[in-house]
Order: sequence, then C-alpha cells, then structure tokens
Amino acid sequence: MPWNLDSDRPIFMQIVERMESDIVSGKYAPGEKIPSVRELAVEAAVNPNTMQKACAELERIGLVYSQRTNGRFVTEDRKLIDRTRKELAKSTAKEFLKKMKELGIDRDEAIELL
Repeated sequence: MPWNLDSDRPIFMQIVERMESDIVSGKYAPGEKIPSVRELAVEAAVNPNTMQKACAELERIGLVYSQRTNGRFVTEDRKLIDRTRKELAKSTAKEFLKKMKELGIDRDEAIELL
C-alpha cells in the first residue's frame, strides 16, 4: 500500500520524516537492516531516485549508515534515536497547539482536551 504523501511539501522530506518516525518508534530496531532503496520505493510508490535522496539524508543526519555491499542499517546510537524521538515529539506538540490556537482553543484548554 503506497505511503500517504502529499504534494504541498517535498516528497523526499516526507519520506525522511516517515523513516525517522519508523526508526524512533521501533519499527526498525537499532542495528537492523532496512529494506533496499528499490523495495522502499515500491512500497512508498515513489521514484527510486527520490527514495535514494531520502536515504542519503537519513545517512547525513546519522540515523542510518551504509555497509558497502550489505545495504543500510539503523544506527545503534540510542542517544541519537532518543534525541530524535524527543525532537519529533516537541514538533508534534507545537503543531497540535498551533492548530488548537487556530480553532480558538488556548493552551490550557488544549491540554485538558488531551
């Protein structure tokens, strides 16, 4: 089933966000091999070049690393994974509060709704 990607933001960044989420949530465990670029591209229904760009970005930020002929693996740096999880959680919370404010709901009321 294709991933739910929208056209108002760069596709590769949405893929990076999805993969970050998969890593910090434990779908891909530390040290685990992730599917190949082609497999991920088929799963997400995107061009392999777009998926390659996303995987290169994940490598750049350190969440995955390459082993020359064996593929890509999730980092074993649990501190980096935890830090990324916290950053994603903060971002999600800020976005939630922003949307609540747009609805005329203040922070205390939004927290109460949770």
